[in-house]
Amino acid sequence: METSNSIRQHASSSANPSSQVNTGRTIERAFYTGITVVLCAMVVIGFWPSYFSLVFGEPVVRPLIMHAHGAIFTGWMGLLALQVTLVAKSKVDAHRRVGKFGIAYGAVVLVLGTAVSFVAPALHVQSGNWPLDQAAGFMILPLGDMILFAGFFGAAVAKRSQSETHKRLMLAATVALVFAAVARMELAPPLLFFFVWISPLLLGMAFDLYRRKQIHKVYLISFAVFAVFFLRTLLMESEAWLSVARPMLRPFL
Repeated sequence: METSNSIRQHASSSANPSSQVNTGRTIERAFYTGITVVLCAMVVIGFWPSYFSLVFGEPVVRPLIMHAHGAIFTGWMGLLALQVTLVAKSKVDAHRRVGKFGIAYGAVVLVLGTAVSFVAPALHVQSGNWPLDQAAGFMILPLGDMILFAGFFGAAVAKRSQSETHKRLMLAATVALVFAAVARMELAPPLLFFFVWISPLLLGMAFDLYRRKQIHKVYLISFAVFAVFFLRTLLMESEAWLSVARPMLRPFL
């Protein structure tokens, strides 16, 4: 009888580590699913007045590139949600197959986003809504977004075989993109804008402390980079930036 009990206890203790690992994975996958929902909500809230609400109203006359940009950006959020869902359902092979398409899609996001960084302010000048200096000053924001996205997305692609690093870099790349959505929320003061913008990253850092008892270096580096790049909001009206941006914008006018 004692031998039988010992065997059962040993089997139970041997099974516990596996059970704990599975529980940990479930919690982590639930967390990243939740973060994706937060990111999508930020995009919908930010772009609702100027984009999503218009989809259900009268057609808006805009250049094709602007409609394409909106569709491609929305598609990126959908792709992110799909990838997170595949991992949550343990369909890792499907996640990797979709990821090959995601690399090409991310390149399209970058190219189109960079083009719109010039086209959008040029359209405002042509319509008489903005003077040249306002449009040139604005360019530092979307171009900064594209630099951030390119850096984090490129690193995520390079580190795709290292899942812990890869998923954090993908989160950072998407946080870079939602800057435009948060900017449309018209939050003040600037520090509130900054912390709302990087709130998904802060949640990731808090989750790391809860699960790992330390913050992954990707989050620490990302936070520092985002903080430095946020300072570009102070340079929009500086002559140092305008002297560079005016010649860049003029060919599109």
